[in-house]
Amino acid sequence: MPGTIEERVAYLEGKVEEHSHGYTDIREGLQHLDQRFTFLDQKVDRFREEIMGAIGVANGRIDALDQKISQQFIWLMGIQVAVLLAVIGALLRVSR
Repeated sequence: MPGTIEERVAYLEGKVEEHSHGYTDIREGLQHLDQRFTFLDQKVDRFREEIMGAIGVANGRIDALDQKISQQFIWLMGIQVAVLLAVIGALLRVSR
């Protein structure tokens, strides 16, 4: 370590300046991280919106398929009832 007061003060001023630069670098690094987190947050929000849109489309398709299956089930039950009535009518006609 230097011997005179001026040398000691100069040494300490150099160290303080180094620390100041270090703090500035840390501050800039934190700002950069904040910007990256903001960008990632926006990206996640866009991804979430896309997923919700895809889920909405899938729900619409499932609802349409459900309606179609319900209609086909009604037709199937109608055909089965008609065949059952035809069989009963044929049996009644044969039994007379």
